[in-house]
Amino acid sequence: MTKFNWGKLGLFAGGVLFGTAGISILSSKDAKKAYTHCTAAVLRGKDAVVKTATTLKENCEDIGADAADINEKRYAEDEEKAVENARALIAEYEAKKEAEKEEKAE
Repeated sequence: MTKFNWGKLGLFAGGVLFGTAGISILSSKDAKKAYTHCTAAVLRGKDAVVKTATTLKENCEDIGADAADINEKRYAEDEEKAVENARALIAEYEAKKEAEKEEKAE
């Protein structure tokens, strides 16, 4: 003979009763009002996060643009120094050649 487990049936019935009562409680006006307030708070939080993210993105773009400007200036200065060094080498070479010509002329 099969024994009937009354404990399991009791747990099942309690779960059904709790679920039915829970649905009634969750669908009440007070619960809906609480859900509405919680949802509004979440939306305000989302707006604050989006605003902060937008500000952060704008600041990062500004930093990137400033860094690009700094690098452009640095590259221009390096190029100018290279040109000055080349001119100095050319002048030194020409002076050396001129001195050699003068030595040969004597």
